Amino acid sequence: MGNITFNPTKTMLDVEREFGKLFSMFGTPFRKVDSEYENAVWTPLADIAEDKANYFITLDLPGIKPEDVKITVNNGKLQISGERNSESESTEKNYHRVERSYGKYYRSFTLPDFVDVEQINADFHNGQLTITAPKMEKALPKEISISVK
Repeated sequence: MGNITFNPTKTMLDVEREFGKLFSMFGTPFRKVDSEYENAVWTPLADIAEDKANYFITLDLPGIKPEDVKITVNNGKLQISGERNSESESTEKNYHRVERSYGKYYRSFTLPDFVDVEQINADFHNGQLTITAPKMEKALPKEISISVK
């Protein structure tokens, strides 16, 4: 009996792509699709947080080397892409289930206008990619003191 791999993330990406094609047929752009997104097989999970000075995006990328991760910022859009290669199948092993996703991945985030794009940095540790996007000075909250008369 052969292995059947079910990848719900790929299925959802396929559905979104088909809706995009349907809407574009009627002249309504559903989403601007780039080639990285079009070729993605899976999407890494992410957490997004912020404090007073920064936004933090943390993605789970187990089994991927830092040098195999591509991060770009273009027109206010942060894009993370790369590929996770499958382990070479051994003839000595008989797989009963394969749940991990392999192949190309892609994730993008629209950044607020007040993010200092020049100061964005990334840290990769133990299979987690953390991107720090600092807020510009003018976007930081300011306290105003009230004088009592």
